[in-house]
Amino acid sequence: MTRTTRRAPLVELSGVSKHYGNVRALEGVSLEVHAGEVTCVLGDNGAGKSTLIKIIAGVHRHDGGTLALEGGATRLSSPREALDRGIATVHQDLAVVPLMPVWRNFFLGSEPRTGVGPFKRMDVGFMRRTARAELLRMGIDLRDVDQPIGTLSGGERQCVAIARAVYFGAKVLVLDEPTAALGVKQSGVVLKYVAAARDRGLGVVLITHNPHHAYLVGDRFVLLKRGTTVGNHRRDDITLDELTRQMAGGTELDDLRHELQRG
Repeated sequence: MTRTTRRAPLVELSGVSKHYGNVRALEGVSLEVHAGEVTCVLGDNGAGKSTLIKIIAGVHRHDGGTLALEGGATRLSSPREALDRGIATVHQDLAVVPLMPVWRNFFLGSEPRTGVGPFKRMDVGFMRRTARAELLRMGIDLRDVDQPIGTLSGGERQCVAIARAVYFGAKVLVLDEPTAALGVKQSGVVLKYVAAARDRGLGVVLITHNPHHAYLVGDRFVLLKRGTTVGNHRRDDITLDELTRQMAGGTELDDLRHELQRG
């Protein structure tokens, strides 16, 4: 009789809290991020989503609870350490140089070099070929990787960032409201590549305030409100209607509806 062992989550938060002086940003928040799954974190402005991102990305240390990476409790000291341990964060305001070509932005800060001594230079040919090939592997067929990245749509720029994270070996991809400023079509493009990253075996954390987008790709749903968890569900355990209802305020929305009804 063989015994199967359950793999530890890539990232696990257990009862995590964060305070800024007397301000409670997070209190007792728990979530799991597994390889090949999308964990969606939903909440309105002020729910604690940004603080949660900063803890996972190594920007801030948590005050209470436990952060574990692949089963080992840790405290990340910097974004560099988080990245070295396989956690790549794509922020809503993408860190790109608009006038630089796509391939240059793809390798920005990690440029491979060729030659020796004073003749060492950036390997432009390798960067062009690799950027093109890696984008194609993710299903992203750009017209020209020499075009300035600023000429791409918001959705296309998000997709380049996702492909870059996959290429540089990320195990966990944290996406901060990637569809917030996009229309329906471009949002669909981004969600397609979120699913592609998931299918490549990454654990994805999708931060969003849109339950419809979350339900299209999500495997787990964590709902935050004023820094606390008000819902933690597997996809099989909740419908889109119920997820939307909880996101909209649940019983509070029902109470408001009664108040607004005409007598």
